[in-house]
Amino acid sequence: MKQYSALTLITALAVCVSQFAHAQGNKEAAKFAREGAEASKNQDWNKAIEAFRKATDLDRKFAPNLAIVYQQRGFASANEQKFEDAIRDFSEALKINSQDARIYEQRAAVEMKMNDYDKALADYSEAITLKPNEVRYYLYRSYIYETKGDIKNSLADTERALKLDPGNAEAKSRKARLEARQSLNAPPTPIPSSPRPSPAATKSP
Repeated sequence: MKQYSALTLITALAVCVSQFAHAQGNKEAAKFAREGAEASKNQDWNKAIEAFRKATDLDRKFAPNLAIVYQQRGFASANEQKFEDAIRDFSEALKINSQDARIYEQRAAVEMKMNDYDKALADYSEAITLKPNEVRYYLYRSYIYETKGDIKNSLADTERALKLDPGNAEAKSRKARLEARQSLNAPPTPIPSSPRPSPAATKSP
């Protein structure tokens, strides 16, 4: 997700939900939502989160907006290499919206930068559960397996990616590399011993 595409989304959500809340008479929640949308446009994430948290407390329909702001602040923190802050924000976003595969992907990307491969694997697995036809999730997970030296699982995910996208250059390259490594690691094939001649064959006529 590009930074500004999510920003556009949060603004649209704020406007739509604010209008709905206003129609229902929840003017206080609508006011906080408008403040949150404005703060988001200015990339003032702390102010936006506070505003949408207040709006959500008054009306749970504002919760998706709050999740998006957490996601955006996490994205900004990751770009600034504040990885622990990014992880916290993505985790907060997932508490609100655990069905968004993109948030799992974003958190996994930060976990990979922190060399926390086990957690990244878990997050990509969650993303795959939510979007089982997304090729890049298999490619990312395959990369982690390969990094951990798990050739079997890396090859399995690469095969899944190729099944979804047979022409994927990255998957084809990885498959060739993994198969080569697999061949090198395979135990040598034992050479069959020559059959021993029978006693009768060794006797002189």
